[in-house]
Amino acid sequence: MEREERKASCACLGRYDIMIEPKRAGDATFIIEFKVVHAKRGETLEDGVKAALRQIEEKRYETMLLSRGIEPGQIRKYGFAFEGSQVLIGGG
Repeated sequence: MEREERKASCACLGRYDIMIEPKRAGDATFIIEFKVVHAKRGETLEDGVKAALRQIEEKRYETMLLSRGIEPGQIRKYGFAFEGSQVLIGGG
């Protein structure tokens, strides 16, 4: 499956970290947002994933994809949270 990766460039309300678009119509598209959490501040990996997914929604990163005719059901959204060597990935 061929894909095209885009980094931090969007005409929406902010910049996503990574967007991977299909080269063939009908394949899935991925929006990925990264967050670093700080346990010393009381943040958890779960908090980081929620914040990443919330940012994807609030900044409407999917707007550009929808304007190109990509169906909402083809868009996958993932938040990655990092704390040291630990990582948690969640989808929304």
